[in-house]
Amino acid sequence: MFDIEREICVCNSLHMQEIAACIKEHDIKTLEELLENRECGVGDKCESCHEEGFHNDGYSLAMVLSLVKQKRL
Repeated sequence: MFDIEREICVCNSLHMQEIAACIKEHDIKTLEELLENRECGVGDKCESCHEEGFHNDGYSLAMVLSLVKQKRL
């Protein structure tokens, strides 16, 4: 199981649970939509959270989006 309190977007201090809630609320389907959405405010600074994760560990916006699509978050 995933730690839903894990910080994904370090620059904006957003955790997995917060990002997943925003994805669901705005019915976001792609990473591009997520990055362009101003309500969520993720991935707009250092950009390391987009694909590889801040710590290069794979915990990223792409992973959160995928988990929401799979209804695992």
